[in-house]
Amino acid sequence: MTSPLSNRQVRLASRPNGLPTRANWQFTDELVPADAPDGGLLVQVTHLSLDPAMRGWMNEGKSYIPPVEIGAVMRAGGVGRVLASRHPGFAAGDAVSGSFGIQTHCTVSAEQVKRMGFAKVDLKLASATRWLNVLGMPGMTAYFGLMDVGQPKAGETLVVSGAAGAVGQTVGQLGKIKGLRVVGIAGGPAKCDWVVKELGFDACIDYKAGDVKAGLKQHCPDGVHIYFDNVGGEILDAALARLAPGARIVICGAISQYNATSAVQGPKNYLSLLVNRARMQGMVVFDYADRYPQAIAELAGYLNDGRMTSREDVVEGIEHFPEALLKLFSGENFGKLVLKV
Repeated sequence: MTSPLSNRQVRLASRPNGLPTRANWQFTDELVPADAPDGGLLVQVTHLSLDPAMRGWMNEGKSYIPPVEIGAVMRAGGVGRVLASRHPGFAAGDAVSGSFGIQTHCTVSAEQVKRMGFAKVDLKLASATRWLNVLGMPGMTAYFGLMDVGQPKAGETLVVSGAAGAVGQTVGQLGKIKGLRVVGIAGGPAKCDWVVKELGFDACIDYKAGDVKAGLKQHCPDGVHIYFDNVGGEILDAALARLAPGARIVICGAISQYNATSAVQGPKNYLSLLVNRARMQGMVVFDYADRYPQAIAELAGYLNDGRMTSREDVVEGIEHFPEALLKLFSGENFGKLVLKV
């Protein structure tokens, strides 16, 4: 094959204090190899997933995954096309998903193919953006967070914060399919209207417009049986105050706290867990990697039969990555945020 001129990369230049800025990133260019490594792949990256979890990966310290090192290409999942393969499971031209990083091309070793879950994706089954949304990490997070941690029972009330985001939109639709009453929390009338009218939620509370606690009292008269938390902070406290007996709280994320420059705000109403014999459990999607095919098959079926839909917010151009990432923390993105390389 003819080698492209260069691989455009975005590297972590420094650890941010609060919101990341363009100064925290370094753009570099490297020559693209002429062939794949022995047993590995050479991939042209086409689409990259931008997720709130990326902010945590930029911090130094112990977490569920090692931090991105200073000077390293920023970690990100994506979809791309195989340019060259020396791996028996892949051929040139295959569409693949994996952890490519923020770059235009990715050289994948044989060990990385095995360890990091690189897989072929069927673009006839779903678009590249949907493979990064409902059929990607957000969809897997939604599926296992709700089904394994939330343990839904038909007739219960599910409340989802960040309802118009990547994870939230799938959680709510899956909840409806499983027979739940679903109440979303989102920011702004446009998002709330979409959540109800397009996704089929029973109600949606606009946290920017008023009192979330009052909204939960109105829309959850029998209490909250499952709270799927993507935001933390005051909204988590409002949900804790409205729990039903035996409630389950799924701690998926806390986007309101990720850029805090002081101590993270913990739950003030945690004694509601005691009073209601409820439980709060964290979940990390990577723990379910061996079961992704099960979830993908089920969710793809819902997409294809019309019981589920999705929305992606696509930003074009790798050079716009620093500003695109910030859309996650301002609430500016509408749907799953994707960077089209």
